[in-house]
Amino acid sequence: MSDPIIPLVAVGLISIACQFFAYQVKLPAILPLLIAGIIVGPLIGFIDADQMFGDLLFPIVSLSVAIILFEGALTLKFKDLKGHGSVVRNLCTVGALATCLIATFISHLILDISLEMAFLFGAIVTVTGPTVIVPMLRTVRPSAKIANILRWEGIVIDPIGALLAVLVFEYMVSAHDAINHTLKAFALTITVGAVFGAVAGYLLGLILRNKLIPHYLVNTAVLTLMLGVFQGSNMIAHESGLLAVTIMGAWLANMKYVEVDSILEFKETLSVLLISGLFILLASRIELASVLNLGWKAILVLLGIMFIARPISVMLSSVGAGLKWQEIALLSWIAPRGIVAAAVSALFALKLENLGYEEAVILVPMVFSVIIFTVVVQSLTAVRIARMLNLRAPKPNGYLIFGSGVFARLFAKELIKQDVAVSIADTNWDAISRARMDGIPTYFGNPMSEHAYRTLDISRYGGVLLLSPYTQLNSLLAYHFEHEIGKGSVWSLRTIESQKLASHQVSNPNRQKRCLFSETVDYGSLTEYVFQGGVIKTTKLSKEFSFDDYCKKYDGYLLPLCAIEPKGKIHMYTNVPSFKPKAGWRITSLIKPVEDEKGIEVVDGQLTAKTQQIANVKGG
Repeated sequence: MSDPIIPLVAVGLISIACQFFAYQVKLPAILPLLIAGIIVGPLIGFIDADQMFGDLLFPIVSLSVAIILFEGALTLKFKDLKGHGSVVRNLCTVGALATCLIATFISHLILDISLEMAFLFGAIVTVTGPTVIVPMLRTVRPSAKIANILRWEGIVIDPIGALLAVLVFEYMVSAHDAINHTLKAFALTITVGAVFGAVAGYLLGLILRNKLIPHYLVNTAVLTLMLGVFQGSNMIAHESGLLAVTIMGAWLANMKYVEVDSILEFKETLSVLLISGLFILLASRIELASVLNLGWKAILVLLGIMFIARPISVMLSSVGAGLKWQEIALLSWIAPRGIVAAAVSALFALKLENLGYEEAVILVPMVFSVIIFTVVVQSLTAVRIARMLNLRAPKPNGYLIFGSGVFARLFAKELIKQDVAVSIADTNWDAISRARMDGIPTYFGNPMSEHAYRTLDISRYGGVLLLSPYTQLNSLLAYHFEHEIGKGSVWSLRTIESQKLASHQVSNPNRQKRCLFSETVDYGSLTEYVFQGGVIKTTKLSKEFSFDDYCKKYDGYLLPLCAIEPKGKIHMYTNVPSFKPKAGWRITSLIKPVEDEKGIEVVDGQLTAKTQQIANVKGG
């Protein structure tokens, strides 16, 4: 092509289109990215990555993989691994090793490749990854136990599996080093990578802990320093950089008083700008002839990984864990491969090709085949299998509350008393701390962030309540979660008048069609009611005490919040209620304080906490 800018711009446009398509159809983005790369590359020949970048292709892929491994290692918190049981720990250690060894044996036997290359392939396909697991869990809705195991396996095994692949690759390189003996070269690479990564992680942690870098420079500085560590380690010991950045990220993640959440959020932008385009370029280099030449052998390897390696891995990992056979079966079926497998395979294939490994040509096609095959097959069948095994959770009926003000905390505590799953999210640490002291499950951060996507189990919640004073963020969250959970699943308070100015609005015509609770209350008025002594309580209706009787009893100081059916279905009150509570239903309401004839605030015939002391003094 005469103008090299055209295919470069096309990569950016195609990557954004693939991300948007994946967002709309709720599929892992890696799938349309890889398919698009294959179409524009080997099928129609529109993009030729080698011609576009020449000698720069290898450095671009290498640095991109370093970023992916570093960001993945930032999520590897050892306390999280302990907190989710022995099954997760075993899947990421014994299970990963079992998968690697079995995949190695199968690929060596069927594909007739060297044991070293088979071992590298086996190490790469051990990883699953949250980018493919989380969308699948939201669709499948397995039981809470299975969902937790799969989600945390995906988070933890990414850096562990990548590290295993790095170690195998280092052994392959050192084994063919004409200058150093195999063990000496291997030990040098591991030692330099581990020491360099640990020291760099510790020093960077001290810098972040003591806030020596201005806040607006933190993400950029961390990214730049990480790339410097990657290249510096490679200069000391060839190919030790990937190990160094992986250990560096894990060190930062587990260092006390070091905040890495904002760095993880930065990965969301990187994924769109860099990684999306990277995978189109990688997929465009696949030689379809290599895959077609493998034919039935490739299919046998895929089946062996899914029906032999994964079940054995799960069975070994679940020994003594008390899992039912149905749970073991579902865990055995759901294991899609993700971004780390694709990126690492492409990088090592490039390196091995430069070192003269002729077999490296099939590494990327085989790994990409595993990714596409597992994502497509398991996405299409997992719901049916979970239903057959009776492990599909009922439709979620809990709520994610954004905003942890005093009213939100009281409402959350009352919902928890009524056996409703609730979690509060907020970007304000002081408010979140108060919610935690009240015993409410919390998430500190932006629930739209990449970190929340990986760690916040939104599949537990059937709705989102926006109870924060952050008007513009509420609007963005409404748009985000109506797509994630479904239309009609997000409720927001009325916007106060000062925030209805045109300059304060978010451009969204569908914004706030319904007002939560009532169009006469907002964040400020609810907070004021609570500070004046209002209480939230739940009352059960009966034939003798109907909803009309309930309203008459509290006439003038009642604000219904929600109604709960006998079977647990919850209806939120809005400015346009669409239901009529019946006998057996429970009504949760805010009982506002009123003044009696003595001028004392009373709720339900009792003095409020605010006026109790005044009443005692007056002798009332």
